[in-house]
Amino acid sequence: MKKIITNASGSRTIEVTEEHLQTIEQYQLLRDLIDSNGYVDEQVLDKLKLNVRSLLESEAGCDKHLLDLCLDVLYHPNMKALGLQNLYLLFVEWKNQSHANLGTTVRSFQGTPFN
Repeated sequence: MKKIITNASGSRTIEVTEEHLQTIEQYQLLRDLIDSNGYVDEQVLDKLKLNVRSLLESEAGCDKHLLDLCLDVLYHPNMKALGLQNLYLLFVEWKNQSHANLGTTVRSFQGTPFN
């Protein structure tokens, strides 16, 4: 379990588990989320929330892991743009660690992970 900082002073955090990161990877929630300017702002967070809401509405049987990710991380009251940026960085770090045994890496370009 890792903690991400969600505000500039560092007084607010959100706990992110391995299952949350696996769910992000399974649904590719962070893929193509950030625009070409590379900035993570509240609009990007809103876009992610709308994407997830659409997934939840379209799923015949709601995935418990996706619901947990929403409740614990994405719709957490402390989640702001800085928190999403730190979630991106944590995800990239997690992907690099999980691919270390395979001899591949995940690179980050302007804050977006890509293979």
